[in-house]
Amino acid sequence: MSKQNNKATSRKLRSSKFTTTISISLVLFLLGMVGLLLLNAGRLSSYVKENLGITVMLNTDARDAEVRMIEKSLQASSLVKSAVYVDKESAAEKLKNDLGEDFIPLIGYNPLLSSIEVKVYAEYATPEGLQMVEKLIKAYPEVKEVYYQKDIVNLIHENVNKISLVLLCFTALMLIVALSLINNTVRLMVYAKRFLIRTMQLVGATNGFIRRPFIGQSIIQGLVGGLLANILLACVIYLSAKELEGVIGFDNIETVIVLFALVFFMGVLLTLISTVVSVNRYLNVRTADLYV
Repeated sequence: MSKQNNKATSRKLRSSKFTTTISISLVLFLLGMVGLLLLNAGRLSSYVKENLGITVMLNTDARDAEVRMIEKSLQASSLVKSAVYVDKESAAEKLKNDLGEDFIPLIGYNPLLSSIEVKVYAEYATPEGLQMVEKLIKAYPEVKEVYYQKDIVNLIHENVNKISLVLLCFTALMLIVALSLINNTVRLMVYAKRFLIRTMQLVGATNGFIRRPFIGQSIIQGLVGGLLANILLACVIYLSAKELEGVIGFDNIETVIVLFALVFFMGVLLTLISTVVSVNRYLNVRTADLYV
């Protein structure tokens, strides 16, 4: 009968450790996702800004050699990230694909103008910076008009700092939630061993001796939870890299290493703090309160 009880107790302890580790890993995964967004916020902001297109419409009498010269001149500018010439035939083909039918036979000619698609560096994707770029482009006599979405530029410029602040607040909130969830999970694990703690006290074990195995176990659980969370994060980064190339991916290996290291660190730190607080509680509790 005693052996059966010991086996049942052993199974419960293993199940408790497994459940605790999985819970810790899931909490760390959520915390890691927030960290992933926070660490890549700058790259995401730059990605959005550098994909704001400026369309430079050219005069119908602009010669190909002159247009190519403008294209190369813009590419050499310190303000411009890329400049791509789009002739009127290519523009018509693109519009045809977008509409799903050929519009040229209906009107008898191609009304579209040749253009240059320009993208600027992130630091110049501001209302003031784009005005500088627009002034630079309009200096060429072959340029008919310059178009870009001014409302979107203003909106991004006004809200990028607000978004960063909200993200920081959300990160702080997630850290509090993570600490609370891990603390509750660890406290339940220590609660299941409260009588063992009291027995060790009764046979003369010091508080440090009693804490030691709990601290060792918490470090292991934090590391294993961090490892599982990092595996999940690696899968998310791999899948996201296909959709957000240049923003999230393993090409920015320094950020990935920092993220994984932070997840391991937070896993060990949070479980360690929760374990020490929980064990200390039962080291100082009265025997009658152990049954509550």
